[in-house]
Amino acid sequence: MKRVVNFSAGPATLPFEVLQQVQAELLDWQGSGMSVMEMSHRDKEFMSIAQAAEADLREVAGIPANYKVLFLQGGATGQFSFIPMNLLRGKQSVDFVLTGDWGKKAAKEAARYAKVNVAASSEADKFTHIPDRAGWKLDPNAAYVHVTSNETIHGVEFAADPDTGAVPLVADMSSNILSKPFDVSKYGLIYAGAQKNIGPAGVTIVIVRDDLIGQTLPNTPGIFDYKQMADNESMLNTPPCFAWYVSGLVFKWIKANGGLKAIGERNAKKAELLYGYIDAQDFYKNPVAKADRSRMNVPFVLANAELDADFLKGAKAAGLNGLKGHRSVGGMRASIYNAMTLEGVQQLVDYMKEFARTRG
Repeated sequence: MKRVVNFSAGPATLPFEVLQQVQAELLDWQGSGMSVMEMSHRDKEFMSIAQAAEADLREVAGIPANYKVLFLQGGATGQFSFIPMNLLRGKQSVDFVLTGDWGKKAAKEAARYAKVNVAASSEADKFTHIPDRAGWKLDPNAAYVHVTSNETIHGVEFAADPDTGAVPLVADMSSNILSKPFDVSKYGLIYAGAQKNIGPAGVTIVIVRDDLIGQTLPNTPGIFDYKQMADNESMLNTPPCFAWYVSGLVFKWIKANGGLKAIGERNAKKAELLYGYIDAQDFYKNPVAKADRSRMNVPFVLANAELDADFLKGAKAAGLNGLKGHRSVGGMRASIYNAMTLEGVQQLVDYMKEFARTRG
């Protein structure tokens, strides 16, 4: 069997041990005589999978009891609309701190439902840093403050949990959730598409504080109502069962590998290895301010953009896939999520060195 080193931004590489367990259980889940894909979501077998996944996620992330954990559909993009539907609670405006394209997309959708105040933005600097907290122009009457904790396209990440005072903080953590320890209690709501650090595409995690739900906008569909979904254990409709199951296996994998502290330390080593090489020479360059660099998504450009196609062709021949940068910024991007190994990053660095030696 041949497997590539997958640097795709998402859907992304999964832990090999998890894939092996999925393979072993694919036709017969733990003696049930059927695949998880064939189970009724109401049967005791799947209910046990769902309950274990939530319990493990709560343990891994340290989620307080006064937060609901929802396993939903529609991706993070769906949440761009569901969040204002649920969290406006009679208020008229929301604050956004823009650090990349995903934050911009979220703000555009929120503007359908509320007045959007851009409290801070680094767009003028091509999203190469996080705006200084002291300069944020927050509205104390806003329904919430929205941030994107890690921007996959531009490779910018919040190094710490932002403080927004009494106004609930909402974070799109799609690309860095569970990559390091974080304090759930500092957030009113956290949401994340699973397809980067958690599991296959199809399930979206929402972690929301109890007091923020139950006051949806009029005419909000039930399936978009966090309170109704919470009351029905995320099963108001048929959930994405298989993606939920695989996500549960990933939570167990995180527990077995030392939890978020150990995962965070390993991610730091991977990022240090790649950034360390990029900074040590002049054939490749990363444009992001060092203090705000993402540990998940590392964009870089070659000194000569005419070599981009050759770089990607050679990388693919070397078994290194998914390195093409986002079409809006060009260049290269290495996504080194939880499941990427240190050995995989070393293979990339070795290839980059050889390409620079022969083509520089």
